[in-house]
Amino acid sequence: MAKAIFAGGCFWCMVKPFHKYDGVEQVISGYTGGHTENPTYKEVCSETTGHLEAVEVTYDPSVITYEELLEIFWRQIDPTDGGGQFNDRGESYQPAIFYVDEAQREAAERSKAELDASGRFSRPVAVEIRPEKPFWPAEEYHQDYYKKNPFRYQMYSVGSGRAKFIKEAWKDQGKEKELKERLTPIQYKVTQENGTEPAFRNEYWDEERPGLYVDIVDGTPLFTSKDKFQSNCGWPSFAKPISEDKMEVELDTSHGMTRTEVRSASADSHLGHIFDDGPTELGGLRYCINSAALRFIPLEELDSAGYGEYKKHFE
Repeated sequence: MAKAIFAGGCFWCMVKPFHKYDGVEQVISGYTGGHTENPTYKEVCSETTGHLEAVEVTYDPSVITYEELLEIFWRQIDPTDGGGQFNDRGESYQPAIFYVDEAQREAAERSKAELDASGRFSRPVAVEIRPEKPFWPAEEYHQDYYKKNPFRYQMYSVGSGRAKFIKEAWKDQGKEKELKERLTPIQYKVTQENGTEPAFRNEYWDEERPGLYVDIVDGTPLFTSKDKFQSNCGWPSFAKPISEDKMEVELDTSHGMTRTEVRSASADSHLGHIFDDGPTELGGLRYCINSAALRFIPLEELDSAGYGEYKKHFE
């Protein structure tokens, strides 16, 4: 196993982005870069210790590379803001990359130069690249904060300005153009703009044929007809996905409601929401999914469509 250390502002927002990738074994929130031993959160916030809030990532280099971790890091921050991150200002929130050896230093310098030269930002990249210093784990209540306090985590991510910046600054212009050309307007609105199609006026709400439902964006298999049930809500309803690791769930506070959003892990498509009013005998959950986010492949067409391996779900 290897280690990588990144400071990207508030460490609450820097854990989940790494956790979701294969090869990442552990992400610890903590403090580093300063001159005091084992500092407390209160001491670090006083701006007298020299420490930055950071995360220590333990990873398997045979599964995910340091260069890939750098790409993940850049996309969680405003690389041009050296005075803090978003609403969090001051020394302890400054962004930095702490290298543990010469190879990491060279990779970080190279990655920073490439980002600078890309023209994505009008201002220069202001993230410092520093040698490793002792890393002190933060208090337990800070660890895996997004799991312990999902509502507050989501509100903080949005309220601080981080979520909006990431969405706007790091969007893939080429992908956006390609999807607008390939998807129908309602498919694009649902999957890329978190839209919702009309109830009872969508393609699969009453589809009863056996088959596979895949992500309309990248074709990832998501649900099977065996887990589909009629909920009379006007949208396709499923008791469970084929595999939970193909899904990402997010707290959704839009429209004055608090809901659990479902997104596809691979394509990051908005799919719909999860509710706890599903049939008890099927587990009690209802994955309420937009038809526009799905492509249905009938059972008899799985082989020709390249999904033959999923026929086992219907045996």
